[in-house]
Amino acid sequence: MNQQRRLFSADHELFRDTVARFIADEITPHHYQWEQDGLVPRDLWRRAGAAGILLPSTPEEYGGGGGDFLHTIIVVEEIARALATGVTGFTTHSDIVAPYLLNFGTERQKQRDLPGMARGDIVASIAMTEPGAGSDVKAIRTTAVKAQGGYVINGQKTFITNGFHADRVLVVAKTDPGAGARGISLFWADTATNGFTRGRLLDKVGQKAQDTAELFFQDMFVPDEDMLGEPGQGFGYLMKELVRERLMIAVRCAMALESALQWTVDYTKQRRAFDKALIDNQYIRFKLADIKTLAAATRAFVDGCVQQYLDGELDAGGAAMAKLWASEATSAIDDLLQFHGGYGYMREYPIARAYTDVRPNRIYGGASEVMRELIARTL
Repeated sequence: MNQQRRLFSADHELFRDTVARFIADEITPHHYQWEQDGLVPRDLWRRAGAAGILLPSTPEEYGGGGGDFLHTIIVVEEIARALATGVTGFTTHSDIVAPYLLNFGTERQKQRDLPGMARGDIVASIAMTEPGAGSDVKAIRTTAVKAQGGYVINGQKTFITNGFHADRVLVVAKTDPGAGARGISLFWADTATNGFTRGRLLDKVGQKAQDTAELFFQDMFVPDEDMLGEPGQGFGYLMKELVRERLMIAVRCAMALESALQWTVDYTKQRRAFDKALIDNQYIRFKLADIKTLAAATRAFVDGCVQQYLDGELDAGGAAMAKLWASEATSAIDDLLQFHGGYGYMREYPIARAYTDVRPNRIYGGASEVMRELIARTL
């Protein structure tokens, strides 16, 4: 895109090389087969851990990479650049779930589980969405009833990233159903516990190699020591951490749009129709110019939001704007696919996979409609 980015140091770029090399060597050659399988192999997590790809911004004392949020951004960007959507769950594990433990967990929870997560020995997931509750977290129906020494969880979750491989699940449940948002608590549940079962791998339109599953809890006992944070504070924890998650989605979308644009520019320069390259058609050339401008504006806005986050200044409204703008900007991938003609509809071409795999960014982490409502409340 020919834009100078000033966020990253030389050390950051060395880490970027490591991540890109791991993806090129360990993921890209096998990704098509994993799409057929519906998930990546479990051992890939351990290889990613050995390469330093997991928990890059978690302190070294807990087994992490000891980096900063920019190391997280690099992993998000390189997965998006390579369209390696089968490992989108790496960032859910490392940069959504792990921060909950770091920010709200006990020292025992951190020491016990974060090193295993960094090695890839423990795969982590967050179970928030239910069949009747998505962006409206207060509508969840999963309950956690107090019992001697812990809680008994009953309920169902769906669309859960890493759900099939997960060893630990951060479960969002109601400990006081009559208290609204103040009745929600978080539990760091061990999936080896009786009462936990996994449903089928879900057959999605895209992101076919990303492990996504249904989870069921039937009288599953979770000890008091595996509650995360304080009872009744879960909703506040979720709202705080969603700022980070939504910014990561915006980062992913900015890179996805840039990559899709570059593939299309390259294709239209070599593909000919009516005795000239497609890019010599004024309509196509001008449309690509519009999308380049959109991608540049998206990059500038998202990088600015990343800097705000690093400075401790990005609030929920700002994160919502970043996610809304960047995810909606990826709708331009439809036009980019069009310029590939029939080849654009073949999944062997990355633009076809981008068309399906980038699309859910407008849904998860809070749908665009919800982002608009959050932004409207700041007016």
